[in-house]
Amino acid sequence: MMEFFTGELFTILLSIIVIDLVLAGDNAIVIGLAARSLPKSQQKKAIIWGTVGAIIIRATATIFVVWLLKIPGLLLVGGLILIWIAYQLLVKEEGSENVKSSTSLIGAIRTIIIADVMMGLDNVLAIAGAAHGHFFLVVIGLLISVPLVVWGSQVILKWMEKFPALIYIGAGVLAMTAAKMVAEEKFILPYFDGNPILKWTFVSVVVAAVLILGKMKKAKQAQVTDIPMGG
Repeated sequence: MMEFFTGELFTILLSIIVIDLVLAGDNAIVIGLAARSLPKSQQKKAIIWGTVGAIIIRATATIFVVWLLKIPGLLLVGGLILIWIAYQLLVKEEGSENVKSSTSLIGAIRTIIIADVMMGLDNVLAIAGAAHGHFFLVVIGLLISVPLVVWGSQVILKWMEKFPALIYIGAGVLAMTAAKMVAEEKFILPYFDGNPILKWTFVSVVVAAVLILGKMKKAKQAQVTDIPMGG
């Protein structure tokens, strides 16, 4: 059991928790929207049971993806997809206005589970990449982070609005995970194996590229928004 207390595994677990929390913004909104039409007495039940169902499905999906990433070529594909997700996290505003609320407890629970699963595909891929085959850490990460999302969802959202740097930290963790996935692909690994300086240079370049390009795109979007309309 002492192996679970090594620095490497602690770093992996911390990455999983950070990824969960940063990608949880939309999920937190979904939880609130789905339960908003219920009586106050039932809102907490809907949130708890909807989240329990989502945890079970997400943990199962993540473990399946961890196994799937062992197939040659999929680490590279998954890493490239995750780089795009990290970039989109910085430049794209996800809308959840189309999530319908329900007036029944079962309906709200169903909505939370379905919406969470549909919106949690990025989480599943990111966590599977960060886990490096440690199924136990996947479950522990979910058990730690999901309750924080459920009971602290509004706090998390306010923190991200108040401290935009948190989004950049999260995107950086995602980009780092993605770059390590690419570097650990079987037919790419020989180029980095035994040369940690080259590997971490590659990881640093990917992280820097995502953050810089994301910041530039965000600044450009802000300029377009600020341009006054009219001739």
